[in-house]
Amino acid sequence: MDEKTTWTTRVDGREVQIPATIDGVRRALAADPARLAEFETEIGRTPAAQLARTLAMWALPAEAWAEIDAAMDRLADGDFSGCTPMEDLPGYDPAGENAA
Repeated sequence: MDEKTTWTTRVDGREVQIPATIDGVRRALAADPARLAEFETEIGRTPAAQLARTLAMWALPAEAWAEIDAAMDRLADGDFSGCTPMEDLPGYDPAGENAA
């Protein structure tokens, strides 16, 4: 089993480490009691299959969310520059492995 306690992601072009444990996210949110309380409520009701996704969402720093929001706004405005259509991705198979 992998015992990593951090994940690596990119924020504003630079590599950053974010917590990959519930305790790590608690420590990261400790300075903001309101956000920590929100996290505790959400993580407590998150189904096991969604724990990693929920944990990652809370672990991301504010700068990452600003970047995500800007990208979503750009896409909503119809600017798809820098995007790759799925059919252009290596191994893309719209019929799937089980196609007749």
